[in-house]
Parts: sequence; structure tokens; C-alpha cells
Amino acid sequence: MQTQLADFIRDTPEGREADDILRKCVHCGFCTATCPTYQLLGDELDGPRGRIYLIKQVLEGQPVTEKTQRHLDRCLTCRSCESTCPSGVQYGRLADIGRHVVEQRVPRRGADRVVRWALREFVPRPKLFGMAMKMGQAVSGVLPGVLRDKVPEPRAPGVWPAPRHDRRVLALAGCVQPAMAPTINAAAARVLDALGISMVEVGGAGCCGAVRQHLADPEGARQDARRNIDAWSPAIERGEIEAIVMTASGCGTQVSDYGYLLQHDAAYAERARRVSGLVRDIGEVVAAAAETLRALLPSAAGEATPLAWHAPCSLQHGMRIRGTVERLLTAAGYQLTPVRDPHLCCGSAGTYSLLQPELSKRLREDKLDALQAGGAALIASANVGCISHLQAGTTTPVRHWIELLEAKLVRNS
Repeated sequence: MQTQLADFIRDTPEGREADDILRKCVHCGFCTATCPTYQLLGDELDGPRGRIYLIKQVLEGQPVTEKTQRHLDRCLTCRSCESTCPSGVQYGRLADIGRHVVEQRVPRRGADRVVRWALREFVPRPKLFGMAMKMGQAVSGVLPGVLRDKVPEPRAPGVWPAPRHDRRVLALAGCVQPAMAPTINAAAARVLDALGISMVEVGGAGCCGAVRQHLADPEGARQDARRNIDAWSPAIERGEIEAIVMTASGCGTQVSDYGYLLQHDAAYAERARRVSGLVRDIGEVVAAAAETLRALLPSAAGEATPLAWHAPCSLQHGMRIRGTVERLLTAAGYQLTPVRDPHLCCGSAGTYSLLQPELSKRLREDKLDALQAGGAALIASANVGCISHLQAGTTTPVRHWIELLEAKLVRNS
């Protein structure tokens, strides 16, 4: 694709990167076949190829309108198009650049402006979010439906094993997971403890930055990254940990990008690259100890529980991890049911379900139909947002897969 970027962005780092990404696009349209919003709406401008054209026009200095903003807002940033693209177009990074420019050119108004500001300033603060979640759980019966869907029943996390192994990993608590699903990291800590690995969280680390990144606040996202790097660096520099483990794949995708996000920050670039290189999804860590795990799992006996696996977009398209969790669940005695179109997004996508509730709900309905068609008694996923979003639309239990694996280990102990 030929480009003629405008003066305001041509010689900036963002402009050079956008130009490189745009020139890789060959207009083939393969991406439209795997884009959830294009599948729903059938509008070229609600697919990756159309959005790329819109961003190109914006960066070439053509007028920016609310229509441009609307089509970019509808993008889930699921990155399914990146998995499909034969040319390696990094659409997600281009979308972040385009959204930031559009945000500056087309000011938000009214409720949309207030809601986006609140999400940027409220969700990434774990203590504030945790207090609000407790209040929401106390009055969930009177909340509006769109908010009630985001308030899960409280569940006790259980015991977190004290650090006792030579092998240690750091874990990111994140911003919403401690309040919405404290059972996930606790279950992961117990599984890793059984495998001879101690998992610890350190004070000072918080939101990974994805919320602000996808709300067109790249500097806010970089600030979140710097805070986490500062919190983790002492343990890294002392050589105390072998990995930074992610139990939310959305966070995993974001932290894996710290080296990219801070590449132009002289004070943080090297440490950011080191952090990104240490990121491991919890599935990768458990799978690496497969031999030890087999000894802890019950022998295959009786009828396996049918389970539907929902691979979050951030896991399969962001972190590019496929098949790992499926093998672990099968080894634990679950029977994975067939799921059509597993590459399509469930509609959660961070704050998307709040900002685009109608599209998000339609995507959830389609995803739940696909997940439940095989008669699954359970649904497993790997990202707290997907889990909460899916659970709000079904009575079938939806759990993080590490909790289901840990339950098997507990019964066998």
C-alpha cells in the first residue's frame, strides 16, 4: 500500500511505524473472513481492511469525522486478523496509533466522554476497583443489567502456599482479577507449589496497562508499564525469579509488549525488554512440568467430564499460544467438546462490553451457542474478562482452566 503521511506524523516514531505497517498491507481481504465485527455487520469499514484505509486517510491528513471514530471504536482489537494475514500486518499496533490520533482530532462528548474517562481512571486502580466490587456485590440485585453482568458472586480464594521452593516466579495480580476472581491466582499458586515452584506477588505492581492502551491513552499505558517494571526489577536483578507468570492472557499480551511500548524510553527500554522476555503464560509453565504433573493427576477412569474450551483472543492471537491448555485439560481427564469458529471473539475485549454493549452481547450469544453445542458441562477459559462476560450469559459454570486443573490435583492428593 502506497502512503503519503502528513507532516504532523511523518517523521515521528509512530509515523515511521505506521508507514511500515501500512506498506505491508496488500489489500487481499483475508482478514475480513476472520473479523468478528465484519461477520456481524457486513460493512467493509467494520473490518480490518476498511479500518486500515480509514487510519491511512487520517495519517495522510484527510478530515477526521465521528464516522471514522465510530468504525474504529467498534474494533475489538482481538487481533484475529493478524493470525490470518499472510503479509504479517501488525494491525493492533496500527489501530492503537490511529485511535490516538483520532481521539485528539475528534473530542468525545457527553456520556461517552465521561464513561471513557471513568474507565481509564477507575478500572486500573485495584484498591478502588476492589472497594467498588464489594459494594456492587452487596447490592447486585438492584444494579442495571450491563453492570450486574460485571459483578460475579464472591468466592473465597483459599490458601496461598508460602514460598518454599528454590524455583520462584512472579505473578501479576492485575487490576480487576483480585476483586472479581481472587480464586484464579490462588489456584495457580497451589498448582505451581505442587510442581515445585513458588509463585509470589510483589507490592507496587498493578494494572498491566491494557485498559488505558485500548482507550487511546498510550502514555497512561506506558506509566502503568513503568510502575510494574519498577516493582519487579529488584527481584529480577537479584536473580530470584525465573519467569513472570500471567494468569490473565490479556495482561500477558500487554506485558509481552513492554519492550515495544518503552523502546524509545532510555531509562526503561532495556529493563522493559528484559521483563517482556520473562513473560510466560501459566499454561506454558505448567506444560513445561508435564512429567511431574502426570504423577499428580488421577489415573484415567470412568467417564470424562465434557468441557468446552474457549481460547481468549489474547491467548491465541496475542500471545500466539495454541494447543497447550487443551493438552493439559485432556491429560487431567476432561473431554474437550468441539467448538465451531474457535478463532472468533466472545465480545468481552476489556472495556468493549461496556462501551459497545449491543455488539458485545451478540458476539457472546454466538460464542455461547458454539461452546454449548457439544453438550459441555463446563466452560473453561484463560482470561478473567472472558470468564465474567461468558458467565453472565449462561448457567453453565465458566471457570479459569487452572482452577479446574487444581481441583483434579486436590482430589488426587
